[in-house]
Amino acid sequence: MKLMIAQGAEAVLYKDGEKLIKQRISKGYRIREIDEKIRKLRTRSEAKILKKLDFVPAVVSVDDVRMEIVMKFIDGMLVRDIFDTLSELERKKICLEVGEKIGIMHDLNIIHGDLTTSNLIFNHSVYFIDFGLGFISQRVEDKATDLRLLKQALESKHYRHFEKSYASILEGYAKSVYAKEVLDWLEQKVEKRGRYKRRKKR
Repeated sequence: MKLMIAQGAEAVLYKDGEKLIKQRISKGYRIREIDEKIRKLRTRSEAKILKKLDFVPAVVSVDDVRMEIVMKFIDGMLVRDIFDTLSELERKKICLEVGEKIGIMHDLNIIHGDLTTSNLIFNHSVYFIDFGLGFISQRVEDKATDLRLLKQALESKHYRHFEKSYASILEGYAKSVYAKEVLDWLEQKVEKRGRYKRRKKR
């Protein structure tokens, strides 16, 4: 039985037995032809990215007419919901794994685009979900921005454990081929830009 389990700005999620169906919804404010083109491209792009990784929901089928991706359903808990209840050791283990897997994505030039603990599922190991804003890029800046988004999410949602958790993520990420370049850019460019914007607001 097909059951709607979530609805966001871009898509509706349905659970159908052991399958998850992600269906991109039409935007009424866009010209129809443009809307269909955008949804088709994003559906294809997300499916292509998912097929490159093994710590994501496995793709069963893609339909760019119905604008939907059918995936295997991962029965787990959102990291967002359990993160603050974990022991320090459990939290560090998850953060090391998250960092290492972000590094694997970046080594494949995959940018998630929306890295938060809401887009991570834990079921014995960590799975990454919702690549709706994902894209392919070799740019160091895009990889650094990916990490900064996660840093901001941790600082906002899990502030009590933020510093140690982010340090563990970077420790795991250090295995990436591009780690030094990305972390240097993060410190020199992205972080500096963030501080500059905060000063302007004062």
